[in-house]
Amino acid sequence: MTGSETPVVLIVEDEPDVAETYNLWLADDYEVRMAGSGDEGLAELDDEVDVVLLDRMMPGLSGDEVLARIRERELDCRVAMVTAVEPDFDILEMGFDAYLCKPIRSQQLHETVENLLERSAYDDMLQEYYSLVEKQATLEATKSSAELADNGEYLELRERVDELEEDLSGTLGGIDDDEDFIATLRGLSDVEE
Repeated sequence: MTGSETPVVLIVEDEPDVAETYNLWLADDYEVRMAGSGDEGLAELDDEVDVVLLDRMMPGLSGDEVLARIRERELDCRVAMVTAVEPDFDILEMGFDAYLCKPIRSQQLHETVENLLERSAYDDMLQEYYSLVEKQATLEATKSSAELADNGEYLELRERVDELEEDLSGTLGGIDDDEDFIATLRGLSDVEE
């Protein structure tokens, strides 16, 4: 998702009234797609979808099965299970990003979608940061200080790394120095693995 595009939310819900309610709540802020079954949901799913709101209990292909197929396809979307099923230990093996128990309210749905979109943007920023830091470290290990200081592309790279550190630091709650920042990022990547 880029900053100029309207985020796409796919609602996969077998109860038409519930799906339409979610659509009404979200349509002013997002491009909303709707699917009435797991199979329809998978057919609607493509690289443009940013967030999937997925009912867990549907006839035919269940939400659990749809979620597994979404993850198998390695699409870059976030999935919120929106369900009347109370969570149990089986959720530990599931690859969802949020779990909402019905009934839900408009504000709760908006906050969940917004949080998932922010998390996607953060993940993209973190990936860019790691890539640029790796390039910076490689150049610093092989080039002299004078060579680095004279190279405009390297200086732009350093500026972008500094910008990303500032943005990520703000997201992580205001880490004050580079060592704390790097330690926090390493801790996050260890958790993600």
